[in-house]
Amino acid sequence: MNSLERVSLTLKHKEADRIPVYPLINSISRNYTNTDYATWSTDTELCAKSIIKATKTLDLDIICSLVDLSVEAADFGQDIIYPKNAAAHPNHNNRLINSIEDYKKIEPINPRNTPRMGEHIRLCELLVEAMGKEKPIIAFVFAPLGVLSMLRGQEKMFMDALDDADALHVALEIITDTLMEYVTALMETGVHAIMFDTLYASQSIMSKQMWNDLEGPYVERLANHIHDSGCMVMLHNCGSGAYFDVQIERMRPQAISFLHLSDDCNSFSELKEKYGEVTTLIGHINPSLILSATPDEIKAESKKQIDTFKEGGGFILATGCEYPANASDANAKAMVEVAKTYGKY
Repeated sequence: MNSLERVSLTLKHKEADRIPVYPLINSISRNYTNTDYATWSTDTELCAKSIIKATKTLDLDIICSLVDLSVEAADFGQDIIYPKNAAAHPNHNNRLINSIEDYKKIEPINPRNTPRMGEHIRLCELLVEAMGKEKPIIAFVFAPLGVLSMLRGQEKMFMDALDDADALHVALEIITDTLMEYVTALMETGVHAIMFDTLYASQSIMSKQMWNDLEGPYVERLANHIHDSGCMVMLHNCGSGAYFDVQIERMRPQAISFLHLSDDCNSFSELKEKYGEVTTLIGHINPSLILSATPDEIKAESKKQIDTFKEGGGFILATGCEYPANASDANAKAMVEVAKTYGKY
């Protein structure tokens, strides 16, 4: 059974030969081609080569196209800094949006013809061409509110939302129009799913009602378009107390990548019982544990999570957020080993 078959059965909540495994190793893949982070982020051919080599070497079951969270914002005009050993990020001293009035300045763009989204589309083409018949390829997209926060800054955006939410909606409409075309282009590459990072749909950031009002209508529109196009929708949310219920209602995802408990569950066994038949659960080894733990400790934690989520399928062993950018791959290897042995059905 290859990875594509294994994950397909898992997404149908059936038991495959074993549970699939995917530590989100995207950024450390650069080590397999001796590439610095800035080059890896901006050289599409080298990025694809790195991800493919890491996937083959570690024998991972999934490929996700996550590069960094600045991809979409850069093309809207946000000044981006590209460090050599860390993820690209907005220049905090030079935000594109500096006042309530600036939200009106956001204009629609064609992502097919932009430097970063255009190259991300190309990255997905290369990944699908190289491994799409063996591995599920998941395109990673920052959801509309996340993109907007990169242009304004989180704290100021939250204050603006309280003072004048209508101003944010003007910009969110434009961003969503652009993302509609973006996900269309990504689906045309042949990716198997689009994964949205819905960072703000959690107790650690904003109330459920506030998220539902601010971002809910836009992600629902995007998700409906993807479902109607015959592609899968997946979510990544590593916030504490993520709002599984309203996100599922809005987006009907085939899978949710998570780190912490949802806001309406008190244990991971309850999370499995409540949502295990509704969506596939992807998680949830803590990246901070990856940095501090030995491979044996990671194996023990992986077994614990497998015991909780394995029965009946619908579970993919993964890190709950991106694998630490400067960590070794030793703990990724440990996770894969456990999935292949202890994770057998």
